[in-house]
Amino acid sequence: MAQAWGFGEHGGPEVQEFFDRPDPVPGRGEVLIRVEVAGVNPLDHLVRSGLVPGLDGGRPFPRVLGMEAAGTVLALGEDVDGLEVGDAVFGFALTGGGAYAETTVLSASNTARVPAGLSTTVAATLPVAGTTAVDALDQLDLPTGAAFLVNGVGGGVGLAVARLAASRGLRVIGTGSAAKREHAEAVGVRFLDYTAEDVTTAARALVPDGFDGIVDLVGGTSLRTVAPLARDPRTVISVGDASVSDLGGRFVDRRLDRENLERSAQLALTGVLAPVITAIHPLTDAPTALATVENGHAAGKVVIKVT
Repeated sequence: MAQAWGFGEHGGPEVQEFFDRPDPVPGRGEVLIRVEVAGVNPLDHLVRSGLVPGLDGGRPFPRVLGMEAAGTVLALGEDVDGLEVGDAVFGFALTGGGAYAETTVLSASNTARVPAGLSTTVAATLPVAGTTAVDALDQLDLPTGAAFLVNGVGGGVGLAVARLAASRGLRVIGTGSAAKREHAEAVGVRFLDYTAEDVTTAARALVPDGFDGIVDLVGGTSLRTVAPLARDPRTVISVGDASVSDLGGRFVDRRLDRENLERSAQLALTGVLAPVITAIHPLTDAPTALATVENGHAAGKVVIKVT
């Protein structure tokens, strides 16, 4: 039996629970892994709340939380190519297996080997934050010197976007709360504190002609506040709010395949996508880890060290 942490029904934190379960059996195109590290993301509590049912995998309750993991392959299902038992791997837990567990299954097509020189701790942060940054900036394809705004720069995805943008020679400005300033400025962001100033006025003072591109990680009212700062509404990309299309912008075009994972891993090896990991929790402290992210208090990336 392996320990896992998840939820017995859809709802708030009160539905979360620890439970034991047999090791899941990998199906066609899946791999069973011993989880070493799981990444913690805002998407996790949205899945628990039932707001994104397509990511539940259709498995019976209780369901395991967590969308990204790194660990060691224990077994292969049928029709798995490019991975072997014993490989150190990382990837998306998209089949309903969940990452907050001692063992879980990953879709082989959404899983890659951890390259030599990269820790599983760093690798576990890449499936969501790393590939999102690559996808958003590839979608914008801005030239060197372009003025670029990250709306909600202080979290794991926001800092990854900022790092990658800076490596491409963009002029990076980011919005966030005061607690996020230190980490954002450390990666070269010109930081705007929305709790202390009118970010629209401050941003226009810095970039009077408008931004060449905006990546939004907040959505809602905040997205609608910053979207008019773009010179062209089509250069507004939102990661979490599909209603960006109502503003003339676009939702991020996600690529979850092995090739994109491998690309993110190489960028992490060179330091371009080196994550800002601000907290490492044991599996027994998973409730605290997710609560920090769910409450919006996490600066940088939070991970769970499972084994």
